[in-house]
Amino acid sequence: MTGADPAHDPATAGLQAYVVGGAVRDALLGLPAGDRDWVVVGATPEDMTRRGFVPVGGDFPVFLHPATKEEYALARTERKSGRGYRGFTVYTGADVTLEQDLRRRDFTVNAMARTRTGELIDPLHGQADLRARVFRHAGEAFAEDPVRILRLARFMARFADFAVADETMALCRRMVEAGEADALVPERVWKEVSRGLMSARPSRMLEVLVRSGALARVMPELREPAQAGADVDRAAARDLPLPARYALLCLGCEQREALGRRLRVPADCADQVRLLPLLCGGLPRAVDARSRLDLIERCDALRKPERFMTLLQAASAAGVQVDQAAWRHWVDAVRAIDAGAIARACAGDPVRIKAALREARLQALPA
Repeated sequence: MTGADPAHDPATAGLQAYVVGGAVRDALLGLPAGDRDWVVVGATPEDMTRRGFVPVGGDFPVFLHPATKEEYALARTERKSGRGYRGFTVYTGADVTLEQDLRRRDFTVNAMARTRTGELIDPLHGQADLRARVFRHAGEAFAEDPVRILRLARFMARFADFAVADETMALCRRMVEAGEADALVPERVWKEVSRGLMSARPSRMLEVLVRSGALARVMPELREPAQAGADVDRAAARDLPLPARYALLCLGCEQREALGRRLRVPADCADQVRLLPLLCGGLPRAVDARSRLDLIERCDALRKPERFMTLLQAASAAGVQVDQAAWRHWVDAVRAIDAGAIARACAGDPVRIKAALREARLQALPA
């Protein structure tokens, strides 16, 4: 956490730079170190570029260290100037203090900093909340950014032994009632939801969204969050990839396609959302060679066998009885059929090829 020695790092020599946010939090929790974010106090954009830092920020000044490529942001304050998470005026003058910057952050446990020598700076008592395993908003400015409701939900999915402070949950509900959540754009919702789905306990994300009232605003198509949460928790326990977890989230949703359009989900997630109900409905009826081959073909397992195996794991997480080893064997057997040899034997006749290929595939499966 101490960073580079200023005496040996011309880029940061004499710079008032502090490690902030998640890196400080996770170190205090004894979690593996991730990327470090730095806040710089008392500097201007011109100071940073003279030191060799590369500007990359859009809405406010952020710079990459010329050697380490770590992010250094100028200390800033924010003033609400419109609705939603984009409605802010940012001020990054050299007179902004570290404490002012920390007070505009989301939660007290994320509003701590460390000096280069390791001294903890904790004006909002985040360390005490960390010990108590509580997410508490850092200040009333929390209410100005609806993305923070989604971040709270995502953090609850990651940190399974944390709770939400009562006053923070009450504030989230007031934000939703005031219409702040209606200003969230699909890209930001999907970014936070997808990260929550990839956490240890995704159901806790859904619980926060339900309790705050935000679920009805950002994912109104999702009518059975409790069942969906149980399914995605089992998927998380089996370390399934994001497309499978999202498909399980949507499995009981009658408007799953509308939800996908609302969130603008990636194509691989949309594909598994479409295929998983087909597979779950077909598996119990796949009792002979013909029905098994039908399911293999309808799920495009011949072209994408690994996706099919992932879908089988997702079906199992949803409570469907699946012999995954048997299905792996059957898919491999069907894929091993030499379609080229059959085409040559049928003298290139498309009708004969189709019938012969189908028959060869059926013969490769148990009756």
